[in-house]
Amino acid sequence: MANPVTYRPKTGEIPLDPGVYRFRDEHGRVIYVGKAKNLRSRLNSYFANPQGLLPKTRSMVFTAASVEWTVVGSELEALQLEYTWIKEFDPRFNIMFRDDKSYPYLAVTMGEKYPRVQVMRGDKKKDTRYFGPFYPAKAIRETVDTMIRVFPVRTCSAGVFKRAERTGRPCLLGYIDKCSAPCVGRISPEDHKALAADFCDFMSGEAKKFISGLEKKMAEAVQELDYESAARLRDDIAALRRVFERNTVVLSEDTDADIFAIREDELEAAAQVFHVRGGRIRGQRGWVVEKVEDMDTPDLVEHLLQQVYGEGSSSNEQIPREVLVPVLPSNSDQMLEWLRGLRGARVDVRVPQRGDKATLMGTVEQNAAEALRLHKSRRAGDITTRSTALQELQEALDLPQPLMRIECFDISHVQGTNVVASMVVVEDGLPRKSEYRKFSITGDAARDDTASMYDVIHRRFRNYLAGKAGPAVDAAAPDPETDPVDDDASVLAHPAVDEPSGGPLQDTTTAITRNRFAYPPNLVVVDGGPPQVAAASRALADLGIDDVFVIGLAKRLEEVWIQDSEFPVILPRASEGLFMLQRIRDEAHRFAITFHRQKRGKSMTASALDEIAGLGPAKRKALLKHFGSVKKIRAATVEELVEVPGVGPTLAETIRTSLAVAPEDAPAPAVNMATGEIIED
Repeated sequence: MANPVTYRPKTGEIPLDPGVYRFRDEHGRVIYVGKAKNLRSRLNSYFANPQGLLPKTRSMVFTAASVEWTVVGSELEALQLEYTWIKEFDPRFNIMFRDDKSYPYLAVTMGEKYPRVQVMRGDKKKDTRYFGPFYPAKAIRETVDTMIRVFPVRTCSAGVFKRAERTGRPCLLGYIDKCSAPCVGRISPEDHKALAADFCDFMSGEAKKFISGLEKKMAEAVQELDYESAARLRDDIAALRRVFERNTVVLSEDTDADIFAIREDELEAAAQVFHVRGGRIRGQRGWVVEKVEDMDTPDLVEHLLQQVYGEGSSSNEQIPREVLVPVLPSNSDQMLEWLRGLRGARVDVRVPQRGDKATLMGTVEQNAAEALRLHKSRRAGDITTRSTALQELQEALDLPQPLMRIECFDISHVQGTNVVASMVVVEDGLPRKSEYRKFSITGDAARDDTASMYDVIHRRFRNYLAGKAGPAVDAAAPDPETDPVDDDASVLAHPAVDEPSGGPLQDTTTAITRNRFAYPPNLVVVDGGPPQVAAASRALADLGIDDVFVIGLAKRLEEVWIQDSEFPVILPRASEGLFMLQRIRDEAHRFAITFHRQKRGKSMTASALDEIAGLGPAKRKALLKHFGSVKKIRAATVEELVEVPGVGPTLAETIRTSLAVAPEDAPAPAVNMATGEIIED
């Protein structure tokens, strides 16, 4: 760790203007972003007596190796730039209000030709209307099941929808009148979108309008003696009332507000919010955060609003007209201007003083206090266990530095085919899934496990050295013999870097100019014994790296092998350190197996379109999407082929000529070589 004295800027060099500052560690990674009305005053506070700083602030200052700042014209610009850099760099020491899980939302994809109602978690998408969050998830699924009785909007996936289009037969929901079946043309795209808009209007609080309309229709049906229709309308009205009355009425029906409350102590804070729409509590959400600086409540409120509404900035429907907070945020004028800009309309941020809203604020605060109490009781055991495990490993391996970052590598293949490798990362004892990586291995490197391990370690740390030497975009072009990558790996920063993690461990794509391997580990763990450890150590030695420790965890007796050691280190079976190594090794194995199965599945599929010159993956996909099968493509005329985006007359003639062969010479349909299943009609 660096001594703050070594990189402290001179007081006269720091401007008195508002701005944003960044602390970087010795590897150049941004570890903290902050803003200040007066940069000189704020930065000088970090270099005061270390004993007067909070523990986490002191850790940040000693972890950093440099500090830099950017002067801006106003406090609003500082607020916007701070938020942008926090989202870009994900600094490890910044206050981040983290959910214990992703809360489910009811989403309607209004941007699609045929909007779909579904339950969604995670990042918000453009042109999609969201309602919620709901908790538990069972409540939202019950709501959807009830609502589609009255508003039969499509709920099926894209695959089910396309299959119904091809076969001309709707799914079960279409037969039982819980879907209007746009897949088979029972309703036009315009009418279906209008139906989805009515669904959204009802969920937005306009329930009485629809209930009143159904009641009038029921009365008309009774007058016409159409009792069957009247009975159906009666059941529809009852269903809508169940949805409408499910949430407690707490405020007047024209009230749309988010009510925040915070309960804190010296080290941590818990935040809760009730989402009130149409006078009803439509959802609840909670966060717990560790304090980095000695922040007061207004600063916490500012960071909370910044994060909550910044996440949903692509959909201004998430910001209500009224935001109720325990205290006004610091820089309240700038925060208010920022929120109004995101919503595109007026937003009021205020503290309720009396009445029903103040009473509800007290209820939210009680929830925050309970959340903080529960978090502390659970967190105590977690922190103790992780700290014990890391300390045991450091002492057992006789390492000079704390294990801030551990990387584990595993190789996966079937009899030497489709060889892949995985890299999983643990920081401060917790998995860092955004840093997981996958590698494809071909050529001589795939001949055995030791060669594959050498190749993976060499590539990972060669990219680390390249990142230290200069920007990743200046690196030389990859050698396909030594740097094999998959088709979707071309978006990555460095040419030798393999594709990012996907599937259940989805990683967000970062900017091309950023090096993904810039931060080295304190410890490398390989799955295997002395041969694998020797291969990894040799790769590091060939690159001139001597400050990264390598160990191997053998499966048979769970012994820990150290480089250049004749005997393994045996950790007690009940050791927390051994348990942590096992969890890391098993996670690397699971991640490698997942990637191997994906790669093997792709290699086992052959198609008649694969051999056509000039027909790449994108155009093959477009053809199959347009026609549905190779059989229909073979029967298509040149004029019909040209209708596919990206297919011109020349390519259409080539496709027609290649597929128009005699039946006895026709290529075999696409087949899954593992199961023998024909996958083309």
